[in-house]
Amino acid sequence: MRFPIYQVDAFTGELFRGNPAAVVLLHEWLPDELMAAIAAENNLSETAFVVPLSDSYELRWFTPKVEVDLCGHATLATAFVLFEGERAGESMLEFRTQSGVLTVERHGDLLTLDFPARPGTPVDRLDEVEEALGARPTEVLEARDLMAVFGSEGKIAALRPDFDRLAALSDVGVIATASGTRADFVYRFFAPATGVPEDPATGSANCTLVPYWAARLGTKELHAFQLSSRVGEFFCEDRADRVAVAGRARLYMTGEIDVPPPLEGSAG
Repeated sequence: MRFPIYQVDAFTGELFRGNPAAVVLLHEWLPDELMAAIAAENNLSETAFVVPLSDSYELRWFTPKVEVDLCGHATLATAFVLFEGERAGESMLEFRTQSGVLTVERHGDLLTLDFPARPGTPVDRLDEVEEALGARPTEVLEARDLMAVFGSEGKIAALRPDFDRLAALSDVGVIATASGTRADFVYRFFAPATGVPEDPATGSANCTLVPYWAARLGTKELHAFQLSSRVGEFFCEDRADRVAVAGRARLYMTGEIDVPPPLEGSAG
């Protein structure tokens, strides 16, 4: 079986920055174990699999270890591939996912994701987070991800986390965030429990970050950087029960994968 595959750097306007995602275009769903094996082989933080419907698409995301319920950068990468290919000339795409219907709008080279807001609830986990991240946050909030707030951008950049402890803190991810010097806020995102020790540019984290910083800063429109070695840039908007997360993308590679059917036994 042969399938087209694309690798796209998301949440950046430059190659070798942002977050690389693989996008696999399908006509129908493959067995879950085969998609998981492809994602593990790709060994990127996410591989997106997309299947066309009559008027929209179904979309799923896999890390090298697990399927996740929401992924921003691989959604952006998928929309970029479709807008550059079979949906060229259109300005909106709709995806049906585990997290409901998601849309992506194109305005020039900026693609805007419409995602569900996931505001965090304050929790008393300061000691655990301090042990895992190596620095004490001012507060900790919990949604799908655990979010630790720090007093300065410098503290975010200086974090040297214990990934084993982080994996025990959250089944998905841990966000470390602070107000920024060049942007409204900055953050880093760690997801060792899913096979991604530190993610370079994480769109879905903004489902929790945006409601928090919009309320704290008193503004609906927010600019953010993710302080990974590759750096991600985000243009966000608080929309009450939704968040808009916009960014750019660059195509790095196109190719084809060849998997003999059926996938038998164990991979190895």
